[in-house]
Amino acid sequence: MRLNPALTNATNLLFKNSYPFSPLLFPRHSSTNLLVTGLSYDTNETVLRDAFEQHGELIEVKVICDHVTGKSKGYGFVRFTTETSAATGRKEMHKKIIDGRRIRVCYAHKQA
Repeated sequence: MRLNPALTNATNLLFKNSYPFSPLLFPRHSSTNLLVTGLSYDTNETVLRDAFEQHGELIEVKVICDHVTGKSKGYGFVRFTTETSAATGRKEMHKKIIDGRRIRVCYAHKQA
């Protein structure tokens, strides 16, 4: 089996000088929008805002709710004004307890 020389050269050029800090291998996860999971079904946007606003200025806080019952589905989003504030909020709030539940915080990614 022979490899296509054009493909081999392109692959070599792509990875030649990029190891070990290639953006393809280690994507930059910076965003101002955080996904918060593990929320109590009683958690509302006011509680979530109070918990996160100590880490920076917030643009938006949204708890996703069931459209029939109006209760939280257990996750939400927090949007900060700066990437630095979001990074601090993610680091400081990950695995903290809110309303008796241990939350998980990560960067939210747009769906394709």
